[in-house]
Amino acid sequence: MAEQQRPDTWQAAFDLIRTRGHERRDEPFRLASGQLSHDYIDGKYAVDTGERLTIVSRAVADLAALNGIVFDAVGGLTMGADPLAHGVAMVTGKAWFSVRKEQKSRGREQWIEGTRLQTGTRVLLVDDVISTGGSTEIALERVTAVGAVPVGVIPMVDRGDVAARRFAQHGVPFFALVSYRDLGIEPVADV
Repeated sequence: MAEQQRPDTWQAAFDLIRTRGHERRDEPFRLASGQLSHDYIDGKYAVDTGERLTIVSRAVADLAALNGIVFDAVGGLTMGADPLAHGVAMVTGKAWFSVRKEQKSRGREQWIEGTRLQTGTRVLLVDDVISTGGSTEIALERVTAVGAVPVGVIPMVDRGDVAARRFAQHGVPFFALVSYRDLGIEPVADV
């Protein structure tokens, strides 16, 4: 696999993710995908201040630009995508959105909060950590249901090669800011 191009802002973001977001554990724990791992990735802790969130968000925005991804709004499934969506929106001036895990039962009874996505709105889907891409795929289904057009997926960390294949099947470009290879951890399996 050819090495992906990296923006100039990548190293500072990687350093934060590696030093603040990655923790090697003696006892394995269960990932959202159901698989076991010794490597815990806490993406939200890596970006827990405005300064750190800005560093990583700028790197994500630069990675999108480097790969020709032009978007009107950025978001994904709450809660993993929320900090990054807000940060990328702030550094780019674009709109943000958050996809609920359950439909709101009152008011507008909507699935998507934040900006009102419309037919043709170009959306960049983000997440803090992706193992197989299932959560982000839910967000993709919700935004396409309202007519928005997913133009790319950029997680802060990709734990394997499964998600890239999943989004390729949808015809959506996938570029992880940091991969399992970068962190030197075992990839998740395709189950």
